[in-house]
Amino acid sequence: MGAQQRSPMPFERYRPFPPIDLPDRTWPGVVITQAPRWLSTDLRDGNQALIDPMSPARKMKMFDLLVKMGYKEIEVGFPSASETDFAFVRQLIEGDKVPDDVTISVLTQAREDLIERSVQSLVGVGRANIHLYNAVAPLFRRVVFRASKDEIKDIAVRGTQAVLKGIESYLDTTVIGYEYSPEIFTGTELPFSVEVCEAVSDVWQPEDGREIILNLPATVEMATPNVYADQ
Repeated sequence: MGAQQRSPMPFERYRPFPPIDLPDRTWPGVVITQAPRWLSTDLRDGNQALIDPMSPARKMKMFDLLVKMGYKEIEVGFPSASETDFAFVRQLIEGDKVPDDVTISVLTQAREDLIERSVQSLVGVGRANIHLYNAVAPLFRRVVFRASKDEIKDIAVRGTQAVLKGIESYLDTTVIGYEYSPEIFTGTELPFSVEVCEAVSDVWQPEDGREIILNLPATVEMATPNVYADQ
């Protein structure tokens, strides 16, 4: 069997991913000793990926199945972007479909009007997470937003402040957690990602019964898994 022929792909034109200086990395030797927290996003991200999105009846059937399977955290929709999603979240809550030990979450962009709509969808639920995101990568800063790092960080900070304001106005009896995603984390300078996440955490002030989840999305796969682990 002969040697494999060299691929004609002109790989030299592509820059390699910048190496991360982490000589004392410990993650390769870490062993999982307890079950991770599982969150199902089938009703939100999964549904968005379908050519024909699920009907409300099908969504309800899916939600009931996820609960039956034992999921305790379920992302149920994007209520500020879809009237169908808003109505579905309200149907879950008003129909008393969410068990006491299940936390539902909703996704929202970092705009005050969309955040308020998202918060309103959760009125009356016992436990919920609000998941806010904004793009922080250089390409988006330069081309889409034409904004500086400070301006991008301010979007995340003001979004978090709007979430707190909405909770105070609409969800004073709900146990609320907060999830923040610096979108396109894998394509963003690490120090800036840390800076934005710390600024958001400073506003949220996590404590018992009010957690924060920092989600670091590989929005676009740019490198191998070991690079993500180093990040």
